[in-house]
Amino acid sequence: MASLDELRAVRIKKLEALKSRGVNPFPSTVPCDMTLLKAKESFDDISIKASVVSLVGRVMAIRGQGAILFIVLFDGTGEFQCVIKKDVIGVDALSLFADTVDVGDFISTTGTLFITNRGEKSLLATAWVMATKSLLPMPEKWSGLENEEIKLRKRYLDILTNPEVRAMVVRRSAFWRAIREFLLVRGFMEVETPILENTAGGADARPFSTHHNALDLDVFLRISPELWLKRLMVAGFPKVFEIGRIFRNEGMDAEHLQDYTQMEFYWAYADYNDGMKIVEELYKHIAQTTFGTLQFKIKGFNIDLGAPWQIYDFTETIKKMTGTDISVASLEDVVIKLKELHVEYEEKGLNMARAVDTLWKVCRKKIGGPGFLINVPVFLEPLAKRKGDDENLVERFQVILAGSEMGKGFSELNDPLDQAGRFEEQAKLREAGDEEAQMNDTDFVEALEHGMPPTCGFGLSERLFSFLMDKPARECQIFPLMRPKDE
Repeated sequence: MASLDELRAVRIKKLEALKSRGVNPFPSTVPCDMTLLKAKESFDDISIKASVVSLVGRVMAIRGQGAILFIVLFDGTGEFQCVIKKDVIGVDALSLFADTVDVGDFISTTGTLFITNRGEKSLLATAWVMATKSLLPMPEKWSGLENEEIKLRKRYLDILTNPEVRAMVVRRSAFWRAIREFLLVRGFMEVETPILENTAGGADARPFSTHHNALDLDVFLRISPELWLKRLMVAGFPKVFEIGRIFRNEGMDAEHLQDYTQMEFYWAYADYNDGMKIVEELYKHIAQTTFGTLQFKIKGFNIDLGAPWQIYDFTETIKKMTGTDISVASLEDVVIKLKELHVEYEEKGLNMARAVDTLWKVCRKKIGGPGFLINVPVFLEPLAKRKGDDENLVERFQVILAGSEMGKGFSELNDPLDQAGRFEEQAKLREAGDEEAQMNDTDFVEALEHGMPPTCGFGLSERLFSFLMDKPARECQIFPLMRPKDE
């Protein structure tokens, strides 16, 4: 079998052959009248009128020899067959095609539409031109890219040759479009907020840092747009949302990414009860619009988003599943339980919040959902409003689906004094070694002092898409980050 370098050398010779005959292998434009999908849809009208049309696409297959060739073109909208016959196109044009065109090249063919003896809608070519000469071959049609790392590294080829991956990319686009349309119809305004920040806030996560040369200062890539969007609530916008990139310098696994897309909305004069109602509607809309169903098989769970959504109390759930009452337990008690359950945890900077969260995750994995987790202790959420009937809890809700958290929202904390105090507590945790504790954003506190209306906020990430696909999050990104290839 010829090596890749040998195959490339053969194609370089064909490229030079095109040039020697006065053909530009990379023209700026070529004849094109319609997409291949449009050609199929309009086939009857075009063929009846015997209209001459030009179709373009990548050559996916070539079969036949001698006086007739059958070529399959693909342009991203569909495939279409073109037929090149010596007695129609001419000896020279057929010879040039046979000598210089490979699978993977882009060509334009001009001719009339007809149906072959086998009933295949086709174009009978009277002329062709090279649109782009490819120098490297495509993967074999049937074996394709078999190495998983190569699939992700050369994702463009995986998308080109694997219909399932291509459908995933299309569905991913539909997923975000469904969210955007849902919110726009309900009066939310889409906005964009900064990605570079002086203070990384809005979530418990370790940020990426970089240096801003023009201003000569160190900045962070945002871990959430939350605090910017809340400033817009201070500014007087009643409903806003953003779909944008988030960066978190943390570990990698099937659910977690470091560079991903997230949506957050903020709704003035609404609370977490209103949030749970609209979020349930949103998830059903996403599923039905993107996947055409409300029923999914995810990580071994049978999920029906159309079934009644459950309510899970944080403290009661942990107590029921582990026997630990976190409302009275000490840090030592929680650590003992983690060891008893053989749960790994990070000892550096360990505090009550991290320990309880780790214990909760053990319980969460056993819950299929769909439902909402509520009544979380205030020490776990520095940005949510306290419950009116219990100052130790916050008005936070999280979507629980297939053993994981698929979105979080709350009645936003708009008391600047309370917020300042919680930021100070978070700062102490950071000083004690908790790198995921939130930074003290005094500018945001000042914004709150100007007054923010009662507000419900909510966010979800592309993790939801990967769960509905029942695939690892990395595989559901179009171009996941890869280590540089070893030379």
